[in-house]
Amino acid sequence: MALNKSKPNSSVVIRELESFEDLRKVGPLEQEVWGLSSEDVLPLTIVVATKAAGSVWIGAFDGKELVGFAFGFPGIEHGRVMIHSHMLAVRNQYRDLHLGYKLKLAQREKSLALKIKEMTWTFDPLQSKNAHLNFAKLGVISQSYRTDFYGPSTSSALHQNSTDRLWVRWPMASRRVQQRLQGQDQRSETLDTLSRLTPLIRFNGDGRPERTDLPAALARQRIAIEIPSDIGAIEQKDIALARLWRSETRWALTEALNGGFFVAEFCRVVRGAQGPGVYLLEKGDPLEFVPELEGA
Repeated sequence: MALNKSKPNSSVVIRELESFEDLRKVGPLEQEVWGLSSEDVLPLTIVVATKAAGSVWIGAFDGKELVGFAFGFPGIEHGRVMIHSHMLAVRNQYRDLHLGYKLKLAQREKSLALKIKEMTWTFDPLQSKNAHLNFAKLGVISQSYRTDFYGPSTSSALHQNSTDRLWVRWPMASRRVQQRLQGQDQRSETLDTLSRLTPLIRFNGDGRPERTDLPAALARQRIAIEIPSDIGAIEQKDIALARLWRSETRWALTEALNGGFFVAEFCRVVRGAQGPGVYLLEKGDPLEFVPELEGA
């Protein structure tokens, strides 16, 4: 799989990491992308061992230079074998080339070839670009919110506002996922639904999160939860406000998921200069929403 870049006579190729030289490039790229200290970088010995043991290592190469990678390892969830995609990194200057999406597609192709039909991973629910990729473009769902999944913080500057994560499930062979990969998203239907809902967390007039009535929200069939369009910019400008968004969305997502809802969609909505984006949660059994999803 090749992708033309703006640089003349250059292309990015997506392929599996194969050689020791391929694998040894992972650590430096981790440090560059996430600003990690050496203690938080995956040791080269583990990289080599997981590759040898059958983990999925996919790289994006510009010539011999590794500019992005995705790492997934086999796991067992509720007695079923799946691939857990633990890392996906793309060098900053290559992020307009949709390499994250292409790396996910390559992971999917490799996993399906191994006859594994489900992939899981985690992401920060306040990161709207990742939420859009995961729900709108790839078709994941989520039933689980993990507070401080990697601890209160790590050495990365990206992990100073806690490490809360949504645990997502990607039923890779499902009709839902196939439709998303064909560009058939649910944007118009989702926007129509959201227009009729009062969000459980919404922006107030000064850009702060505002709670609405929880019992009323839990009594409905659907719940909306708003997030900022760019939490990174808020973290740089006003860390106290960013932490308030973390605590309020943590409360809302946890209460909703514990109340029998699951996260079904995410829609980027432009309203003013700041956003927001909106999660749409559905009440009920995800198996009815995605029939091909394996039951828990």
